[in-house]
Amino acid sequence: MAQIGLKEVVKKFGDFVAVNGVSLDVHDGEFLILVGPSGCGKTTTLNMISGLESPTSGEIIIGNRVVNDIEPGERGLGMVFQDLALFPHMTVFENIAFGLRVKKTLEPDIDRQVRAAAEAMHILPLLGKRPAQCSGGESQRVALARTIVNDPSVFLMDEPLSSLDAKLRVDMRTELKALHERLNATFVYVTHDQAEAMTMADRIVVMNGGLVEQIGGPLDIYDKPASRFVAGFFGTPTMNFLQGEIVAANGALTFQCEHIEHFLAENTPDSLAGKQVILGVRSEHVVVNSGGQQGQVKLIEPLGDVSLVFFESGGQEQLVAKVAPELRFSSGDQLTFGFQAAKCHLFDFDSGTRLN
Repeated sequence: MAQIGLKEVVKKFGDFVAVNGVSLDVHDGEFLILVGPSGCGKTTTLNMISGLESPTSGEIIIGNRVVNDIEPGERGLGMVFQDLALFPHMTVFENIAFGLRVKKTLEPDIDRQVRAAAEAMHILPLLGKRPAQCSGGESQRVALARTIVNDPSVFLMDEPLSSLDAKLRVDMRTELKALHERLNATFVYVTHDQAEAMTMADRIVVMNGGLVEQIGGPLDIYDKPASRFVAGFFGTPTMNFLQGEIVAANGALTFQCEHIEHFLAENTPDSLAGKQVILGVRSEHVVVNSGGQQGQVKLIEPLGDVSLVFFESGGQEQLVAKVAPELRFSSGDQLTFGFQAAKCHLFDFDSGTRLN
């Protein structure tokens, strides 16, 4: 069994509450990613699962047993961290074999298992080298092989790709996803990178201020964020937010702010009429050269496959639209725009919770 459960887990450092009552179930064989900004409690949560930190209150359950008082080495977990902690004086072979030697594995078995792990991570030619002779990506594979060789049922990973360059991070994301499918093990992975979370996770846990904001599949979280925080955290560029009021007139609901009026989707609850809200709309759902709103272009960022057009409406609201590269704008150009009604999100002005 590789199921993990957290029940009302709290972690305090003095008066500071790092994790505040987190409850979570990690399914057997799942790739679960904890994501959020620095200081949100995701690494502390992972450290409590691993046993490197003890919860102030609550329970950590692995399989069918509470492990709060079980030492890290007795939990049967494999850990890969941002600091790979490879032994510089040992060869790659000896680094991978280290855990097996601690367990007093027989030499023929060590050789067989190390080579199998190295082959799985495509580093067989590196076994005679030392870590200093390996590139960043090769060192990352060595650290993974060192974990794989011990055959854990659960892999815990704390931002293992953060030190790699952009292209190598993308390559390693693909390899980690393939490794997860091949091993059929449970992965719990921490990152602050929403692209990593979106591309690798079966489910995502979004944390903020020691609390869980939302748990769900990547597309569920992207398409229906539970709060303004989640909506703003996912997506590049970040979601457009406008502060205004919902107005009922002629049997329809509209969102109105100083310079923008937008008809809301038909399924918007009538009970929201008169409420102060935040309207959120992603850049790909801002329709340019259509609609009745006026704007002035301030900046264009061509990205090749799309262009980002930053513009103002009424000299106040700052908005960004993602458009086809064939649409050419210059700073100072006037444009018209609108929003795809079915893709707009409404959040409570005070709490930031989703309303629709």
